[in-house]
Amino acid sequence: MEAPVNNTLQLFKNLVGTKFQLYNSLFTALPFHKVEKTGVFLSLFLIHCEEGYGKEKSPQEILTSFFEQYTSANEQQRIDMLFRFVQYAERQVVLFDALEDAAFRHIHDMNGTGSLSHLESEVVAEQKQDELASKLQDFSVRLVLTAHPTQFYPGNVLSIINDLSRALINDNTAQVDSYLKQLGKTPFFKKEKPTPYDEAISLIWFLENTFYTAAGKIVSRLKSHFPAAINGNNPVIRMGFWPGGDRDGNPFVNADITLRVADALRGGIIKCYYLDVRRLKRRLTFKGIENELATLEQQLYSNLFIPGHKTNLCRQDILDTLYRVRIILIEENNALFLNLLDDLITRVELFGLFFATLDVRQDSSVHGPLLAKIAAGSDLLPKNYADLSDDEKISALLKVKKAADPAIVDEGLQQDTLATIKAIKSIQEANGEFGCHRYIISHTTSALDIMEVYGLFLLSGWKNSELSVDIVPLFETIDDLRHAGEVMRSLYSNEEYRAHLQQRYNKQTIMLGFSDGTKDGGYLMANWCIYKAKEELSAISKEYGINVVFFDGRGGPPARGGGKTHQFYASMGRNIANKEIQLTIQGQTISSNFGTVDSAQYNIEQLVHAGIANELFSSREKTLTTEQEEVLQTLADAGFESFNQLKNHPDFLDYLNYASPLRYYAETNIGSRPSKRNGAGKLNLNDLRAVPYVGAWSQIKQNVPGFFGVGYGLEEMEKAGKWEQLQDLYKNSLFFRTLLDNCEMAMKKCYFPLTAAYKNHPQFGEVWTLIHDEFQRTRTYLLKLTGHSDLMSHYPIDQLSIQMRERIVLPLLTIQQYALTRIREMNEAGNGDGLKEIFEKLVVRCSFGIINAGRNSA
Repeated sequence: MEAPVNNTLQLFKNLVGTKFQLYNSLFTALPFHKVEKTGVFLSLFLIHCEEGYGKEKSPQEILTSFFEQYTSANEQQRIDMLFRFVQYAERQVVLFDALEDAAFRHIHDMNGTGSLSHLESEVVAEQKQDELASKLQDFSVRLVLTAHPTQFYPGNVLSIINDLSRALINDNTAQVDSYLKQLGKTPFFKKEKPTPYDEAISLIWFLENTFYTAAGKIVSRLKSHFPAAINGNNPVIRMGFWPGGDRDGNPFVNADITLRVADALRGGIIKCYYLDVRRLKRRLTFKGIENELATLEQQLYSNLFIPGHKTNLCRQDILDTLYRVRIILIEENNALFLNLLDDLITRVELFGLFFATLDVRQDSSVHGPLLAKIAAGSDLLPKNYADLSDDEKISALLKVKKAADPAIVDEGLQQDTLATIKAIKSIQEANGEFGCHRYIISHTTSALDIMEVYGLFLLSGWKNSELSVDIVPLFETIDDLRHAGEVMRSLYSNEEYRAHLQQRYNKQTIMLGFSDGTKDGGYLMANWCIYKAKEELSAISKEYGINVVFFDGRGGPPARGGGKTHQFYASMGRNIANKEIQLTIQGQTISSNFGTVDSAQYNIEQLVHAGIANELFSSREKTLTTEQEEVLQTLADAGFESFNQLKNHPDFLDYLNYASPLRYYAETNIGSRPSKRNGAGKLNLNDLRAVPYVGAWSQIKQNVPGFFGVGYGLEEMEKAGKWEQLQDLYKNSLFFRTLLDNCEMAMKKCYFPLTAAYKNHPQFGEVWTLIHDEFQRTRTYLLKLTGHSDLMSHYPIDQLSIQMRERIVLPLLTIQQYALTRIREMNEAGNGDGLKEIFEKLVVRCSFGIINAGRNSA
């Protein structure tokens, strides 16, 4: 087993490491001012940084000595050089991304463990064909693309990366040279904030260019190998979409944007079908088929390109045409090119006219005031609605029989909430029910939060028996996760809501959020609370005869629930519902894990395999024992205690704001959402969004949310004489191993020499020391438990990738810390002579490369 690992590692070194050094030499031809000197000086600066940190120098000391040693330039010339360093390093990150993308198929075994090939061989060997067919009747993987801003590349740069990867695959040096020059003249930053519509268009590029092909290939393969197992009404893979629908704390999303994005999704999938039909016409040139395809092509063309000409085209119309063609092809033309036709049929079954389901999300706090306003302006609800108990409010909502007049409401957000509910119906009429059929409620704390949304649909003219929308509670904080069972039991006990679930295929989707859970309770407690919530919610749902589906809000890095995601799903025991796998795909996770057809196919297959294998094979027998659960609970409690001591330290958040570029996130123009939910309020942990919070820790290379408390928990277990129990848990629980694997990934990207100067700071030294000591404790105990010599040593390729990326980005980290120090000095002195704004711009520009270089955090 060791040889293949070593061979693959050597392959990575050759295809990525060596080629990076070779193609890096082409950067001297980039169209930058003084680019030749920039490349030379940047190489010298990297060595200077490594040596300086080795001597415990601060970023300011490193840069000062570098300038003194290598240049006699004045202040302005030095700043100009730093900006050129940033430009140069940004392009190096792009080259590295493209090289990894190009090497993906060689580095990963596309037919190995976790692939469809692996699944097929397992099913045949174990004679599980009937069980597979049963499983696939209602199992699916839903990947929901979100615009959470953890990716700094604008769309045109992503396109260049894609083209560059193809040129690298073909070893076309001339093209590589041209694309690198193109990158040299292409801006890497957005001068204006993107609108939610801009974000949607950027993500639709991935739907059209990777997911459309990859998902189609996977389902076509399943069909060809197990034709009786695939249910046409359950296509195994579903895509979801948040840009334009996620309005939680985003004042820029409104009903008009939602309608425009739904229309763009419809246009995107019709374009894909149109291009496929044109390709089919080149092959299916047979009598009786040509006219059918020509008519379909014209229908698709008219919907796409003739302004205002949107025919009543629907999914079934397209399928009926393709089924007629199929019959003629088989009966009269020896099934020639049948595989091409079947591939298109599969994609139409997958994507309909919606491409991806547009989810609507809103915070629970929005709905109550809106209902109180309707109550005050009509007789549809009691006038004192706002003063009623939860049970009385629910009773009043269920008595609604008429639609409210939207004119009753005059406040903007409330008007938009009613307009959004109306928009959902319009989208379903144009794109089909799957176009928009989920309303997600952030910060759900009670059954009333769900029933208020149910009531708003009734007040918007929807009939109880015709409500084709799933209402999805989102539980996020530790307390909310612990009380989720009570909330759902209360809902399931409500006869009218139960009737609604019956007509919604007897299914309840529940979303569980990792990001706010980690921010609230620390790494161990958040992950454990979600696991326990799933256990409890599975049991309660089974008790009431409801099929529960869990929708996981996972971010890119492990601190936000990312990491080796498929391993988490493979580790769920039999006491956790496994009907579907649903998760958000965010930020750099989209481009790193699904940015090419190969990577998208590989990672989707891993998720499909995890969900099916859990049901069909023995891995799901390894449900945690009572003793193992007690060990995990003890660990989580200790980690929670340790994290709370840090979180409640009076200087905790001030330290992050002081040492990191946290306050500059709003200026990066990477996402349409504000960095805080309460834009006008004082900075606090509850309002601070998870993306800037986790991202700020990442940029100072401390990654607190991904490890803090783990070492303390392990140490407490050892002190209590329970080390053997921990070793048993690590050996026998994939859930626990995955938890620690992802923790190691977060820690591998830490670099404390960068911020070591803060340990002597009069105010923040204590916080820095707390974090550093816990890092060292966690590292010591993880290596002791795993038996490894270094963090991530059992994932040598990932380890090497991180090491190489971190070396590229070290100059940017140093420059950013230097700029932050200069800004603080100017603030204290009360003047900056115009330099302060320049250094603030430098901080923001460094953020781009630092975050982009961390794509493998996912």
